[in-house]
Amino acid sequence: MNPTRRRYLRGVGGIGGAAGLAGCVSDPPGDDGGPGDDEDGDNSSGGDTGGTRPGGTGGPGVGIVSTDGDVDLPVDFGVEVVREAATTEYPPRLRTTLANASDRRVRVGEGRGVHFEYVGDDSGALTFLPGDVEARTEPDCWRLTDSIAVTEEYRTFELGAGESRSREIDLYATPADTDACLPVGEYRFETTVSIVSDDGEPQASAEWGFSVALE
Repeated sequence: MNPTRRRYLRGVGGIGGAAGLAGCVSDPPGDDGGPGDDEDGDNSSGGDTGGTRPGGTGGPGVGIVSTDGDVDLPVDFGVEVVREAATTEYPPRLRTTLANASDRRVRVGEGRGVHFEYVGDDSGALTFLPGDVEARTEPDCWRLTDSIAVTEEYRTFELGAGESRSREIDLYATPADTDACLPVGEYRFETTVSIVSDDGEPQASAEWGFSVALE
């Protein structure tokens, strides 16, 4: 495994939600998607090994167990598995999508949190990082060696009527007191999405989340 494949954000902050929110940054570069599909790892399967699957990979497979329903906002959420199993080259990967379900433009914040970038699960065992971030992990393991610090800014982006935006996110274990690289079990992730004014002031907000299983 190449433990320095993606750019690593290092600091004293904990792993979890989308960071302290100060300032307003609109339409950051790269929000229209992550790395191309040619970076995806091998999804070949084999027999179960030590309670994980498939054999020959670096850990368990991830599946989406449930997603929340619609929120009382003019946007729709979506999430799908892009790369089910961890390999020696890549961690599991999901893709989140946010779509404008209205007939007028909307501005959304916080731009990273709504795509679950830097969002941890309820137990603090796992976290999602952007697919183009380089993370320092344990050798042959997708457990982070340090906490992650996120820049303190409130990012927003605009969606035209009927427009959608997707991001790819990779799943990592946090530096918790466990020997598991990616601990099996069911985990819930939740984030806040806000409809904001052009100057970044929240006008309406709602919570949305989903659960995954590692097995």
